[in-house]
Amino acid sequence: MKIGLYFGSFNPVHAAHLIIANHILNETDIEKIWFVVSPHNPLKEESNLLNEYHRLELVRLATENDVRIKASDIEFGLPKPSYTSATLAYLEEKYPEHTFCIIMGSDSFQNLHKWKNAEMIIKNYEVYVYQRPGFDIADVAGVRVKLLNAPLLQLSATQIRKSLKEGKSVRYLVPDKVLEEIEKGGYYKYKK
Repeated sequence: MKIGLYFGSFNPVHAAHLIIANHILNETDIEKIWFVVSPHNPLKEESNLLNEYHRLELVRLATENDVRIKASDIEFGLPKPSYTSATLAYLEEKYPEHTFCIIMGSDSFQNLHKWKNAEMIIKNYEVYVYQRPGFDIADVAGVRVKLLNAPLLQLSATQIRKSLKEGKSVRYLVPDKVLEEIEKGGYYKYKK
């Protein structure tokens, strides 16, 4: 089975993540998508991260009614910070029957050369890239890139966290069950 690995902090998971995943499942040969919740991305500041188990639960709630999508905690048992190359090696060993590829936004793609063992990733894996506003996809030399004509949404987890902190509504930006859990847990300093 061809599985797309959608790595991210998902801090929190939001509508754009889900729309992108649905588009990829509908328009490519990827059969399933695993949302790989990263406990700590080495290129991001950890202080802004909600606990990884809470973020995993939010992803699980957001995707629980879609059998094509799985919330994955695969990186929780691996050394931190999380390196995609180590996760891929682990997955190849654990699931030899699957073919894995990577899904990322054009913002992450611009940083791919900075990743640990980037050459190995580029050489061995297809990379599906969707456009993010303000991040053009330029040099793809040597990378097996599939550019996606996915819906262009100007929505970010940073905006959502800021709105929550300011007590503003994020209805429709995150699934209802995710919003309920954020409110119940008081995540992101939500004010009523």
